[in-house]
Amino acid sequence: MTPTERTLARLPAHLRRYVVSQDYASYTPRDQAVWRHILRQLRGQLAGKAHPIYLEGLEATGIGTERIPSLDEMNEQLSKLGWGAVSVRGFIPPAVFTELQSLGVLAIAADIRTHEHIQYTPAPDIVHESAGHAPIIANARYAEYLKRCGLVGFKAISTVEDEAVFQAIRNLSVVKEDPSATPEQIHHAEARLDAANQSRRYVSESTRASRLYWWTAEYGLIGSLDAPRIYGAGLLSSIGEARHCLTSEVKKVPLSIQCADTEYDITRMQPQLFVARDFEHLFEVLEEFEATLAWKRGGDFGLQEALRAGTVNHLVLADGREVTARVVEMLPGLHPVAEGLSTALVRLDGPVLVSRGGKAEGKPWPGLALVAFGAGALPDRGPFQLELASGLKLQGFAAGGGEVLNLRGQLAGRPVALPSVAQLFLSSRLPSVAGGPADPGTWDRWFGELNAFTEGEGEAQARAKKASALHPSLAALYREVRAQRESKNLDVRRLEQISRAASDFPEDWLLRTEVDELKAARA
Repeated sequence: MTPTERTLARLPAHLRRYVVSQDYASYTPRDQAVWRHILRQLRGQLAGKAHPIYLEGLEATGIGTERIPSLDEMNEQLSKLGWGAVSVRGFIPPAVFTELQSLGVLAIAADIRTHEHIQYTPAPDIVHESAGHAPIIANARYAEYLKRCGLVGFKAISTVEDEAVFQAIRNLSVVKEDPSATPEQIHHAEARLDAANQSRRYVSESTRASRLYWWTAEYGLIGSLDAPRIYGAGLLSSIGEARHCLTSEVKKVPLSIQCADTEYDITRMQPQLFVARDFEHLFEVLEEFEATLAWKRGGDFGLQEALRAGTVNHLVLADGREVTARVVEMLPGLHPVAEGLSTALVRLDGPVLVSRGGKAEGKPWPGLALVAFGAGALPDRGPFQLELASGLKLQGFAAGGGEVLNLRGQLAGRPVALPSVAQLFLSSRLPSVAGGPADPGTWDRWFGELNAFTEGEGEAQARAKKASALHPSLAALYREVRAQRESKNLDVRRLEQISRAASDFPEDWLLRTEVDELKAARA
C-alpha cells in the first residue's frame, strides 16, 4: 500500500467518499510556478515572523519549495507525527472537515490558486492546506489542539441556514476562481451569499465553533501583543496576509472566548486578530467554549438548541443510548426531572436511529418517536402505565423493541396529544445533545447522498476551465522554462527568446519572473 492508501484505509466509509485523487499530472507548469513563487516568498517573509516550528515543520511534513508536494510524500512524513492527509475537491461539508480533523487527517484541496490570486484566495487550495496547516502540526501540543478543535466543531449543532451559507460560500469561491466567470455570475454569487447570511435566524453553535477555529487555527497569532508570531494557516499561506498581519494597521487583541462571537469575512484581509499567549492558551479558550455547547450541557438547553436548529442531531440518554433524529416539539413538565431538565416529553421526527458508543443498534425506525423523562421502564411486551417525576402519565401497549401502540398521555389532568403508534424511550436524565447523527457511517448508508460530489463538481469544472484558459503558446513557454529548471541545463540565449515572447502576454508577470530568476542563477 502507498502512504496515502494507508491513510485512506483508516477512514470510515462515509468519509472516504469525499476523497478524490490528487491527479498530480494535471498540475500545469504554471501551477508549479505559482507554488514555487508563493513558497519562496513565504519562506523569506516568515523567517522571524512565524512560530519557530513553521520552517522546521515544512521539512518535517515533506513540503518543499520547488514543486507542489504529492500526497504520498506528505503522508510518508505526516505518518511519523500520527497524522495523514487526503485530497478533497475544494469545499467539503463542515461536518466532514471537522470529523477528518478530529481523526488526525488533513483535508487537502487538490486545486491551486491562479496567478491572478497569488497573494490571497478565499477558496481552499493546496497552498493553504499543505503549506499552511501541515507544518505547525510538527508541534505535538498544537496538533492535539487541532484534533480537539475538530471534535468540538463536529459536536456543535448546525442549522438549516448554516447549510445554505456553506453552499453559497462554496459557490462564490468557485465562481471567483473561474477565469470564464462573467461579472453577472460573480454578482449573482455574491448576492446569493448575502441572502443566505440574512436568512440566519440566530448564531448557531456551529457558526460560533467555526469562528473560534478561524481566529485560532486559520488566523491566529501567538506570543506577546507587541511582538506576536504567526501560526494560523490562513496567514502562513497568504503572501499578502503574512505581510499585512503584523503591521500596525491590524488591531491585536488577547485571545478569549469572545472570538467565537466575532464575525469574519473570508474575501478580505482581516482588520483585527487574536493573540494567544502560547499553545496552552488555545486549550483554555477551547475548554471554556466547549462548556457552552449542548454537547456538554444537555438537558433543556440541549433540547432547545436542537429544536430551533431544525436539523438532525442526537440525544444521549441516561443509559448511554444515543437517539438520532430531529427534535420537533418539547412538552414542559410540572416538576423538574433532573438538574437542568424540566422537560416532560420530546417529540422526534423520523427516521430515528438508535446507537450506543457511536455504533448503530438495528435498523432505523421510520416513524415518530418520543422521549419521556423520568425514572421508569417499559415492559418487553404488554400493557403499561407510567407516572413520571415530571407529572406526565403514559399508558399503552408495548409491542416490543420500544414500539408502543394505543399510546395515551395526561399532564396536569389534561390529555396530551400523542401518536397512537411510536417508538418510546424513557430516560431519567439527558447528559448530552450533540450535532449530527451519533453513527454518521450508518446514517450515511441509509440516508446519505448517493453521489458525494453532486454539489462539488463546480470545483472540478473551475479547475478544468482554468487549465484550458491558459493560451497554448503561453503554456508551451511555461513548460520550456520548467524543463530548463528541472534539468539544470540552462540555455541563456533561449531564455532571452522566451522573455521576449512573454511580452505578448503582458498580464502574465509570473513567467517573466521565472525567466529572470533562471538568468540570474546562471550569471
